[in-house]
Amino acid sequence: MARDKQDITDAELAIMQVLWRRAEAPPSATGITGASTRQIADEIYGERAGVAQYATVQKQLERLEAKGFVRRDRSLFVHLFSAGVDRDEVIGRRLREMADKLCEGSLAPVLSHLFKTKPLTEQERLALRALIDDAPADEGGRRGGKSGGSKRTR
Repeated sequence: MARDKQDITDAELAIMQVLWRRAEAPPSATGITGASTRQIADEIYGERAGVAQYATVQKQLERLEAKGFVRRDRSLFVHLFSAGVDRDEVIGRRLREMADKLCEGSLAPVLSHLFKTKPLTEQERLALRALIDDAPADEGGRRGGKSGGSKRTR
C-alpha cells in the first residue's frame, strides 16, 4: 500500500512558495534553474538572513527533499533546489483534508464560504464555469455537480 505524502509545515510552505515563484519566472541568462539555500533564505528573511536562518532553511530543504516535495541538483558546487510537486497538488491535498475534517468530505461548504467572503472577478467566474462544464460526470450522470443537463449562460 502506497503511503500518502506527508504534509508540510507553514515554514516549509514558505520555502515551497519561493521555489514555485522562481519556477514561474522567466529563465535566467545562464539557463541555470533552481535556487540555493542562501537565495531562498534571503528571499524569505531579507536583510535579517544570517547564519541561523541559512541553517534553518537548509534543514527544512533536507526535510522537504526527504518528503519528496523538493528536488536537489548536486551537479554544481552550490546545490540548487527546485519544487518537486506542483502548487496545485499541495492546494488540492490541503483543501481535501480541510473538507474531510470540517465538512465530512464535501467541498461545497468550503467553496460556498469562499465565494461569500470574497466576490469573484468576471475572469474568475468564467474560469470556474469552464472547470464545472469540463468536470467528469459523477455516478448519477451529473456533470460538475449540476443537477440538470442544460448549460447556463451568463
